[in-house]
Amino acid sequence: MSKYEVAELPVVGPEVVVPCCPPITAGELSVPDAKRMAAMFKALSDPVRLRLFSKVASHPAGEACVCDIMDVGVSQPTVSHHLKKLREAGLLTSERRGTWVYYRVAPSVVAAMAAMLDLRPAAAGS
Repeated sequence: MSKYEVAELPVVGPEVVVPCCPPITAGELSVPDAKRMAAMFKALSDPVRLRLFSKVASHPAGEACVCDIMDVGVSQPTVSHHLKKLREAGLLTSERRGTWVYYRVAPSVVAAMAAMLDLRPAAAGS
């Protein structure tokens, strides 16, 4: 049994950035923010998931068909499992087109992770 619960994260369009958590330098994270961020980092902590995530993120079209990213050294059912975990963590979005599923990075969630890890001091008045 995992110590962490799966956090529900908002899935929004690529033009909207969801402010998840304050920068780590702004103070101690709240319990809900820590759980939310831990779910995302936990999803990325697996090498196969990190490779799949990077394949989607670096795909020239901005999205990748599952048929184009399956070559990560594990079976197709295992790839599907890992992609599901990345979707549940809010890191990927997916869309079925015919028999194939296309994946995109959820930019708002990645932006929130990057903002939380920003070590620059917060600007005065922010």
